[in-house]
Amino acid sequence: MLIQQTSNRFILILILGLLAAIGPFSIDMYLPGFPAIARDLHTTVEQVALSLSSFFIGISTGQLLYGPLLDRYGRKKPLYFGVTIYILASLGCAFSTSVNMLVILRLLQALGGCAGMVASRAMVRDLFPVHESAKVFSLLILVIGVSPIIAPTVGGYITTTFGWKYMFVALTLMGIAIITATHFLLPESRQPDKTLSLKPGPIIQNFASVLRTPQFYTYALTGAISAAGLYAYISGSPYVFMELYNVTEQQYGWIFSGIAATYVLSSQLNNFLLKRYRSEQIIKAALLCQSTAACLLVIGTTMHLLDLFSIIALISVFLCCQGCSFPNASALALAPFSRTAGSASALMGAIQMGAGAFTSAMVSLLSNHTAVPMTGMMACCALVSLGILFTGSTLIKWKARQADIDDQTLEMVKEG
Repeated sequence: MLIQQTSNRFILILILGLLAAIGPFSIDMYLPGFPAIARDLHTTVEQVALSLSSFFIGISTGQLLYGPLLDRYGRKKPLYFGVTIYILASLGCAFSTSVNMLVILRLLQALGGCAGMVASRAMVRDLFPVHESAKVFSLLILVIGVSPIIAPTVGGYITTTFGWKYMFVALTLMGIAIITATHFLLPESRQPDKTLSLKPGPIIQNFASVLRTPQFYTYALTGAISAAGLYAYISGSPYVFMELYNVTEQQYGWIFSGIAATYVLSSQLNNFLLKRYRSEQIIKAALLCQSTAACLLVIGTTMHLLDLFSIIALISVFLCCQGCSFPNASALALAPFSRTAGSASALMGAIQMGAGAFTSAMVSLLSNHTAVPMTGMMACCALVSLGILFTGSTLIKWKARQADIDDQTLEMVKEG
């Protein structure tokens, strides 16, 4: 089922964006409430932070569960199931009486919420022509990008005015609104396929067949490792800005929001670029620029050459490039799949979250009271991603000469 007309595009993309933003919004919104949660539950902020770790575990592993379900039962039934779990777990978080209870409920919240992240990507592949999918992913980023800009501010306001429990009440209401919009406004984009087995053996074989596709692993890894640089920035930026550059918490919030805004705006620049260039051309140019900015960050922070405005400018360039590369990488990774788009989407999401979690951990482990661990990981991610892109795109074109590939898919990656 492809959406060709423009009348419903706005509503569809908005709902898909909200589904994709469930996870990020659930992370960003409750971060300002850590101290209040710790006081109320008679524990430490470090213990409360375990609820963030459990959320990341749930959102990484849960995506692999929903992929086969979305291909077997259609998109909406597993989506209803997942968002319902999210709603109930969010409400449970509001009534948590201990930090252990909160940690477990946040795990369940993530396991439910990640259904929206997997389904939204799969439904882009279902509902829109292949050659338009990169544009649609750019528009999804516009919705997702609102999260790091407004969610911490909203969470801080709710915590100060009503208390931290009401943050989870707000997330519960958000889940109810999303599942209602999904039911009434989002079409079923794929009918159930009873030929797809949910036994472990066939599921593993299905995942393996996706992983063996050169176009998938090239662009899924390119997008995931490049995006992992964003996680390195998120992990390291509080220390870099507040400790090394002595900005206040309020100033950090404005800096974080401003840099996030450049990421969102650049994803919309990608739509303009797609009118003149192919997705592969945009990714190559973006990663070359991103690698240059990252290397300048490493040199500048190692030699203490960067002031506050210089490091903000280079990080903004880094994320601008991310906003151009990521939508195209996502579109190209999913392009070869129609029947198993759910499984491909789940694998892509799991790879992205796994790479992000790894780089975040490495920034912490390599901490040496400088900005180099953050900028070094950002540079490694950009350079490795660029290397994978050049190697993998060569392999894809060689494979294309050996076998038949869907015309629209091949058009996205062939040389001009």
